[in-house]
Amino acid sequence: MIDKTIATVAQALEGLEHGNTLLLGGFGAVGQATHLIEGVLETGARDLTVVANNAGYGQVGLARLLREGRVRKLICSYPRIPGSTIFEELYREGKLELELVPQGTLAERMRAAGAGIPAFFTPTGFGTRLADGKEVRDYNGRECVLETALYGDVALIEAWEADRWGNLTYKASGRNFNPVCAMAAKLTIAQAQHLLPLGDMDPERVVTPGIFVNRVVHIPYGSPTA
Repeated sequence: MIDKTIATVAQALEGLEHGNTLLLGGFGAVGQATHLIEGVLETGARDLTVVANNAGYGQVGLARLLREGRVRKLICSYPRIPGSTIFEELYREGKLELELVPQGTLAERMRAAGAGIPAFFTPTGFGTRLADGKEVRDYNGRECVLETALYGDVALIEAWEADRWGNLTYKASGRNFNPVCAMAAKLTIAQAQHLLPLGDMDPERVVTPGIFVNRVVHIPYGSPTA
């Protein structure tokens, strides 16, 4: 019997290692697996590369990982948002490496990884410092930059509903980067607000099929973080 549900966050994060690349779903605070991200602190994992839309905010989630010195490199689109003071301090002090990636390119690099596409050309970034050192080709009169697929060791995502097979749905804008993160990682762990009996989920609403999900932990909406 297939049952991917895990009782606790600590058990769900077993196997996380030093130096892993983490793909974090979410757009700001929306759709972010905060409980799983906070749980990374308890694993002791360090020297992490984190891929996320932004650099965290306040003192929770990704911001806590940064503050505790667990992250070596950040790959993101919006490192400076209101409340991202921890990132700014670490970056100014030279304690954090940053790779800036346009938002659409970030999503496509992870989608490409999940689809088995090693690289692709895009006009985004051409003529800017983001294209420095990258191959450029002309396609139909437009200069395009070569971008490589972005793979992760572990994806930490947040879903609205899940079943024991790992099928996932998302609520409104909570969908954001979560589906592409799920596809691009070797190990995908989902934090779900609702856990449904097998067969109760409308198959037409499934966005991430269970084949992309390894573990599911049920975190009801409003549960306090660690």
